[in-house]
Amino acid sequence: MHVHDFIHDMATIMVIAGLVTLLFNRFKQPVVLGYLVAGIIIGPYMASGIMIHDEKTVSILGELGVIFLMFSLGLEFSLKKLARIGAPVFVTAFTQISLMMIVGYYIGHWFGWNEINCLFLGAMLSMSSTTIIVKAIGELGLKNQKFSHIIFGALIVEDIIAIGIIALLSGIAKSGTIDSGNIISILGQLSLFIIVVLVVGLLTVPRLLKYVTKYKSDEMLLVSTLGLCFGLCLVVMTLNYSVALGAFMMGAIIAEAEPLHKIEKLIEPLRDTFCAVFFVTIGMMFNPKILVQYWEEIMVITLAVVLGKIIVSSIGAFISGEDGRTSLKVGMGLSQIGEFSFIIAGVGVSLGVTNAELYPIIIAVSTITTLSTPYLIRLSDPCVNFLSKNTGQAGKILNGYTAWIHKIQSHGNNAMIAKVIFKIISQIVVNTTIIIAVFIASAYSVSNLDDIIFGENLLKASDNYHRSIVLGSALILSLPFIIASYRKLKALGMIFSEIIVPSGMFGKNTYSARRVIFETIPILMILWIMSMVFSVSQKIMPAPLYTTALGFCTLVIALIFWKPLVKFQSWLQIQLFTVMEDKH
Repeated sequence: MHVHDFIHDMATIMVIAGLVTLLFNRFKQPVVLGYLVAGIIIGPYMASGIMIHDEKTVSILGELGVIFLMFSLGLEFSLKKLARIGAPVFVTAFTQISLMMIVGYYIGHWFGWNEINCLFLGAMLSMSSTTIIVKAIGELGLKNQKFSHIIFGALIVEDIIAIGIIALLSGIAKSGTIDSGNIISILGQLSLFIIVVLVVGLLTVPRLLKYVTKYKSDEMLLVSTLGLCFGLCLVVMTLNYSVALGAFMMGAIIAEAEPLHKIEKLIEPLRDTFCAVFFVTIGMMFNPKILVQYWEEIMVITLAVVLGKIIVSSIGAFISGEDGRTSLKVGMGLSQIGEFSFIIAGVGVSLGVTNAELYPIIIAVSTITTLSTPYLIRLSDPCVNFLSKNTGQAGKILNGYTAWIHKIQSHGNNAMIAKVIFKIISQIVVNTTIIIAVFIASAYSVSNLDDIIFGENLLKASDNYHRSIVLGSALILSLPFIIASYRKLKALGMIFSEIIVPSGMFGKNTYSARRVIFETIPILMILWIMSMVFSVSQKIMPAPLYTTALGFCTLVIALIFWKPLVKFQSWLQIQLFTVMEDKH
């Protein structure tokens, strides 16, 4: 009977969704809205449970839709593309997300909601819809305009931040506390996890998929890809993160693989099928009575989304140096909420921390703002022309600000130096993260080492002994990255020494003064990094005497094998950048 119910439900979903989306396509409306409407039609509030027999199974299929949606967004993401994004994009994205989260948070308080509901509302309002915006701009033939490039870049940044927000909200919801220490801890753990997974994934996954393609079997490639995707989803679930994080990250890793285009074609039918079910399940949760019961909340939130995003996104683009015309177009293009808002709402529902009415309210707001998006984009030119004619002296002041920003931006040698400094700092962060990950993994394993190797009854002396083995192994494994961090810090110290101590400042002693700086900075920073590492690795720390001895031995090994270790780390770095460059 269960199989019969499943087939019945799938047939109902696909037939109704197909008919409704045909109608929406005929009137040139977003297909996503068609799926939502189909869900409303077959949902329990309209059909009273007649059309769908097993809502739980349909909901599970909708979760698969989340995985495929996030995986597909990851496939469209590129680390190189992110590196090419300019300051206006980052400023626009961060300004919009931060200010809209504040707006949503205080609107929730105005409605009398609790802290968790206010946080979730702020997060939902801060995310724009990638699928809706890309479709709307594409249909209007505006993809090549400057404001479109800024919007697309901002959406990439938003997607990354959204993943962090989902993980952060999940952590806050499970802990039940909202404090700065908890937030910093969650963000630190999340950043550590993301960097390690990206580095390890980029070194292994593209090569694995390239090997699989040698067999020229689409079936093997598809199954391998799905295995990697669901495998990482299982890992993130084990670590109490959202499956959306795992799916997006594996998509971003596979985006750097050589057979990317073939994988996208293979995944596309599965993505379209399960994403359709996902959006239908969202529509099924919508109660039309909500429109009457909570019409005030819906109107307030809708106005906050449209007006708020127009204002804050325009401000973000403008303060980064874009002119008023481009900034306003960016703001009017980003004024809606979509798929990420649904996913965030779903996290709140699954964890049981948000009010039941919040989900349908967000669906209603998303529907209204989605319908308004194409019209707002079309109205951007008339609005710009109107404002340019009526701003008068204020317009001249704003134009002067834009010219001033362009003037003070780094050019020539200064821009090159800034780029080099940023690259060195990024490499130091990655190496430090890997070092911390090695020690945390060692600390995690040491708790199980007693039972596996040494038995349950462990004497104090042997405890120091086996902790020394674990600490020594962690130091040896992380040694290439410690040396790499030292070398990068020394290079950074050289740059700073030339900036701090100009040529001829101390006459013949200028170089000596600079040397004090670039020799001292890396030593102090390495000591600080290792003290931070040891502070999070208390489980593997033996007595101080053992730790000192291990530190001395590690230093001797580093001095003896310095060149081989440098070559090994350089080889890893070359392999990593080769993966990101050698594709398509």
